[in-house]
Amino acid sequence: MSANRATEFSTTAKSHYDASGIEKVPDEYRTSSQLDQFWIWAGANVAPINWILGAIGIQSGLSLVETLVVILLGNLLGSALFGAMCIMGHRTGVPQMVLSRLAFGRRGAYLPTVMQVLMPMGWVAMNTWIVLDLAVAALERMDIRGGMELKFGIALVVMFIQVGIAAWGFNAIKYFERYSMPFILLIMVVMTALAFTHVDVRWQQSTIQGISKLSAMSSLMTAIGIGWGISWLVYASDYTRFTQTKLTDRQVFRSTFLGMFVPTVWLAFLGAAIASAGGGSDPAQLIIAVFGVMALPVLLVLLHGPIATNIVVIYSAALATLSLDMRVPRWIVSIISGIVALFILYLFVQSAELVHAFENMMIFFVVWISPWAGITLVDFFMLRRGDIDVNSLYCHHSTSHYGDVNWRGIISLAFGVVAAWLFQVGTIESMQGPIAMAMSGIDLSWLAGFSVAGCIYYTLHRSRNSKINNQALITE
Repeated sequence: MSANRATEFSTTAKSHYDASGIEKVPDEYRTSSQLDQFWIWAGANVAPINWILGAIGIQSGLSLVETLVVILLGNLLGSALFGAMCIMGHRTGVPQMVLSRLAFGRRGAYLPTVMQVLMPMGWVAMNTWIVLDLAVAALERMDIRGGMELKFGIALVVMFIQVGIAAWGFNAIKYFERYSMPFILLIMVVMTALAFTHVDVRWQQSTIQGISKLSAMSSLMTAIGIGWGISWLVYASDYTRFTQTKLTDRQVFRSTFLGMFVPTVWLAFLGAAIASAGGGSDPAQLIIAVFGVMALPVLLVLLHGPIATNIVVIYSAALATLSLDMRVPRWIVSIISGIVALFILYLFVQSAELVHAFENMMIFFVVWISPWAGITLVDFFMLRRGDIDVNSLYCHHSTSHYGDVNWRGIISLAFGVVAAWLFQVGTIESMQGPIAMAMSGIDLSWLAGFSVAGCIYYTLHRSRNSKINNQALITE
């Protein structure tokens, strides 16, 4: 490690300022524990959006029991995939988009990385926008009113806090989640108890049967089942690269799996239980009508949710930007991302129609994640067996052991995206895959994208190795 790099990390240790960028984290600075990882991912998923997504099953006609089964099964698999991706960061000390260079090549990885740069700014705006009505409704319960000005004020405060934490870096994120999450979970326990004592929960009421029920289950699986865990895969290694080297793969897997699984299932089930009583689909009415008796604690949960989620997203967006070989300080990229997200949020507040249009555009962006994940996991665990040359990941594309552009990865990703679209159900007609529509709206986009891309990549890789071996035999 160079003298400048050593000095930079020495500054990190003294001030807790994360200046490491996308370089491999040295072993002596990997101090994140199992509990740290649990709090980070639990915080990222204790978000009001999970209440709303959990109600999708009830609103689609499923019973509460059916909704819970889908949420449990989907998150078992989705969280397991997430835990596997987290192991990659633990083993290597390298961020996620840098690890994409293994399967896509030194500059070939620009393709998925650009998507990772574009997505977070939209998600940050969306996550913040979702809580504005909820926060305003909670404040009204405390006789605090302000209309549109109050919304803008809340948005500015939330955005300022989350951009500040993300710009400071990993250590700031770690400490924020470590000291805030126990208190938030305590409030969540009280809220859950209130829900089941003040709401007439209906467990078996279902209004659909046959193929319509399968379609509703598949949509729920994509929204808050396995699809939810898959949407977090692009962030995984950015945080587990800081885990203590003494931890085993099993310990890292367990802490990250539980950090994803517990809050997601908990909040989704809570939202579904409230919706089963016929509380309607409006977010503010759904939450505040039940928890209005404790408006202040609920307000804290509502405001904590987007901050805890968005600091993870903004920090990873900055790392992805640096993975494009841009020579810009990470904290500057975080601030720019926050400014762009704030502008998008302003447009959301002005127009509800724009929100729905943007949601559909974000669905398009997410289509690439499941194929990318299939390729990445197959490459790291099945083909390389976790044995990689980390230093070569940072070499110039002309000398990197992993090549400039790995066309096997690019081709596999293209086929995977097409497969995901074919099996996708979207609200925009052009986004509705013909196979999904032929199956009466059953959405298997995540499965099609993941399996097709992973299988094609594995086949292309093995075929190339067989050709090289045959040529070697002929030469002999």
